Amino acid sequence: MNVREYYIYLSGAREELWNFLRALPEAELNRPLIEGGDRFQSIKDLVLHVVDVEDHWIHDVARGGQGVSSRYPHDWVRPRAEKYALGWILQYGSEVQERTRAFLDTQPDLQRRVKLIQDDPQSETVTLDALLSHVMTHEVRHTAQVALLIRLLGHTPPWLDFLRFVRPQPAPTQG
Repeated sequence: MNVREYYIYLSGAREELWNFLRALPEAELNRPLIEGGDRFQSIKDLVLHVVDVEDHWIHDVARGGQGVSSRYPHDWVRPRAEKYALGWILQYGSEVQERTRAFLDTQPDLQRRVKLIQDDPQSETVTLDALLSHVMTHEVRHTAQVALLIRLLGHTPPWLDFLRFVRPQPAPTQG
């Protein structure tokens, strides 16, 4: 799949989800619905985690330390997102998203090898395409978890399917 086009889809779905979350009370977003969850227990934990992963892999690892997480200090291993307003998390996410869009607009070499551990000369590498695909697949998985948590709160989550965001093409005419 074309990572640039897929990121456009994810950005649209993310905006829909974030707009939906803005309408929910903070108490619901903070509710620990994942019992026994070691790192992530609430909707806000998952949203913050998705932003952290994109910032880390794309901007810190693939782009060599260009992430913005230092401007949003928190523990990314155990986010405890209830300590932060949703607006703070979404601001961080918006900044990361804009940086990712700008990066993809430069038409980077998707076959470029990226070291997974920057300070290890023996580190394994993957293509930039594979790394971007990993980040986007990660977001889709956690977005599905967020949708389930929204349902557990008694709400109907927004429809975020890929086909909703793809512009339909007319059927070819037969002549």
